[in-house]
Amino acid sequence: MGPLHRSPHHEQSAASTGPMPDVGLLSGLRVLVAHPGAELYGSDRVVLESVTGMVDAGAIVEVTVPENGPLIEELERAGATVFVEPALVLRKSMMRPSNWPSAVVLAIRAIAAARRLLRRHPGLVYVNTITLPLWPVLARVRAIPTLTHIHEAEGGASRLLLRALYLPHLCANATVANSDFSRSIAERAYRSLARRTYVIYNGVPGPVAATPARISLEGSPVHLAYVGRLSPRKGTDLVISAAAELIDAGVDLDVDVLGEAFAGYEWYSDELHEAVARRGIDSRVRFLGFRDDVWATLEFADIVVIPSRIGEPFGNTAVEAALAARPLIVSESSGLLEATQGLPGVHRVRPGEAHAIADAVREIVAAWPVERVQAAAAARLASLRFDPERYRGSIVELVAELVHRPSSRSGRRLTGRGAAHVARGGARR
Repeated sequence: MGPLHRSPHHEQSAASTGPMPDVGLLSGLRVLVAHPGAELYGSDRVVLESVTGMVDAGAIVEVTVPENGPLIEELERAGATVFVEPALVLRKSMMRPSNWPSAVVLAIRAIAAARRLLRRHPGLVYVNTITLPLWPVLARVRAIPTLTHIHEAEGGASRLLLRALYLPHLCANATVANSDFSRSIAERAYRSLARRTYVIYNGVPGPVAATPARISLEGSPVHLAYVGRLSPRKGTDLVISAAAELIDAGVDLDVDVLGEAFAGYEWYSDELHEAVARRGIDSRVRFLGFRDDVWATLEFADIVVIPSRIGEPFGNTAVEAALAARPLIVSESSGLLEATQGLPGVHRVRPGEAHAIADAVREIVAAWPVERVQAAAAARLASLRFDPERYRGSIVELVAELVHRPSSRSGRRLTGRGAAHVARGGARR
């Protein structure tokens, strides 16, 4: 059976209507982007920005994903052509021996699909995340320039496991990491990989206009919000425990939980609902599921909590909360520290401690007039630091360098000697 082929609606996304750096720099270049899903969470939204930038620079962009989902419509709107094809995506479930036979079958189907797409003669293959091990190898065999974009940072993994995960990506001509923390994990696997890794902070689109936090918290509950996947590593249960502690102490508070569980983690979602019922706070907690538009939830919120237990590679949701001008509580670890560095008014707590989250909420409520002003200042700074246009320009410039089309902007070139830090559109070696 042939591929399910989706053609673009020849129209630009709202995100691409601003100034477009280096228009025409990639004119006529065919880029094949391999992505492991079709939802609209962190890496999904980032690959959309990458595609938008390349299309705006004149590239013919084709994207392959293994399933249908809301990302496809957004990619088409940005001007890409989408193919829904089998792909070998590394999942934890593959570590179970009972799943090995099906993984082998899937790998065979994925190789056949990849060969079909590579016969379309792309000038560059863009592999989004390290969970797609076949693409760098197959592109290397055909001598096609390849760029891997690292969105992962498994800091708790053994070096042996990291070397296995990153091994296929040694075939890539260059890699991009979304934070210095992500690059440091790649370095634990292979120093040679880290030496040709560029750090480009994610471009995160903000709301059309950030609504300032309300002037006073008097007269209605404090609205707490969690945005992200429902999973133990994301610490969603810590928000529930902190909320229960605060409500038991007499704080008038409610919680919105925006997001869904990964496939296979439905049990965790069930446990969250059971915990809410057991603590008697059913009327105070709303599970909103997945919503494409996070801004309505963030606008309604007073305080946003990002309580990850395990190191985050970056922290898109933290940046979104900052862009929404809301006081923010984050775990004091990894990419979350990097994403929120220098943003005024961010409260950092020890990972895994619900009581620390509750204390941070109390501190914010007690100093609300100051907190809301600091949140507004953080929104202005975040909009500059994580400007999608700057992100797109950095990706386009790197792609151009890989296919030997150097940018004329500022007369500078990106090289693979050492890590180039291209955050906010500037290169630092």
